[in-house]
Amino acid sequence: MNDRIERVWRPILRITRRRRMRYFAEWAGITRSTTVLDVGGTPQVWDLLPVVPDVTLLNLAPGSTTMRQIVADATRLPFADGAFDIVFSNSVIEHVADHDAVAREIARVGRRYFVQTPNRAFPFDPHVLTPFVNYLPKRWQRRLFRNLTVWGWITRPDPVYVEALVDDTNLLDAAEMRRLFPGADLHAARSLIARR
Repeated sequence: MNDRIERVWRPILRITRRRRMRYFAEWAGITRSTTVLDVGGTPQVWDLLPVVPDVTLLNLAPGSTTMRQIVADATRLPFADGAFDIVFSNSVIEHVADHDAVAREIARVGRRYFVQTPNRAFPFDPHVLTPFVNYLPKRWQRRLFRNLTVWGWITRPDPVYVEALVDDTNLLDAAEMRRLFPGADLHAARSLIARR
């Protein structure tokens, strides 16, 4: 997230992240020995828990952290079936082109999973901090995001970055999450899916 956006959004993010992580910890019964694969994650969210589990971060590029991390593609996870107690994914699936492959891999390597994504049905797009633009066709989003969204006004992104953001963001709704994760519990806190 851009630094200027982060400053604007930080107070809200702090509250929602803390609430989400508290819910996750209670739902999962987290202990220090719980093995968690965090798909597309950052170490900062784990600092919000009173007890930090045994976390492996998975990203497309290495990060600067002392936490265990692996560089891999979420559509082809390099782990055995059921390798983790829990697979955790926070606002990542909407940025992966092949939702089906990511969902299959999450369900395959985790005995349980916790997947959160902004809900396309929610009228506010958290990526650009502007209501209703997520309902527009992508060709309109490409034209409007730079000059007619809060994100565009604050960050002044170049057109190439706007194009990449629009192409890279494919919000899901509850029906799509249910299809991707059959048998899982769906909790509408924007969109959250979990399997016990």
